[in-house]
Amino acid sequence: MSSDENSKESVDSENKSETLVDKTAETINEVVEDISEAVEDISDAAESKLSKLMELKESNPKLFFGGIAGLLLLIVIFFMMSGGSKKNLPIAKITNISTGQTYQLKGVNTYDANSTIRLVPVPGSMAAYDDTEVADREGECQHMPSGTKVKAIQIQESLGTTKFVQVEMLEGDCAGQKGWVISNNLK
Repeated sequence: MSSDENSKESVDSENKSETLVDKTAETINEVVEDISEAVEDISDAAESKLSKLMELKESNPKLFFGGIAGLLLLIVIFFMMSGGSKKNLPIAKITNISTGQTYQLKGVNTYDANSTIRLVPVPGSMAAYDDTEVADREGECQHMPSGTKVKAIQIQESLGTTKFVQVEMLEGDCAGQKGWVISNNLK
């Protein structure tokens, strides 16, 4: 190939590049113009609506503010009527307790596997809820771990509808010991 042919080819490729750049620039300019027109149309429409609202406010303020109050009232009613989730709340299963049967101690208000269940010496004793005495906190066989197997000895109603069950420990260091527990703590 001669140098003339090489220079001719390079001039042709430069012309093609310039033509491609020009076409791209034209396309970009057209898109920018289209976007500008759309923005102007939207702003004109917004100004038109706003001017009509301001005109209504000046000519009939009762209708203007009444419309705003009505719209707010509809929104409030919508949110009040929408409610919430329809999920059912979990309900504790009540175990029918029979004397002589074997059960496990289970903390009704906890999911902690290491939780303990308080045993009291007398049914209905408020000591089940009062843990201020040091002897109560550190006494043997008063706080049994969840899952301990027990045998129901007798049932007694106390404090209205609350049932206390006398249980005998069947396992662990406290096997053979007795205490009272609320029936909800038996599974």
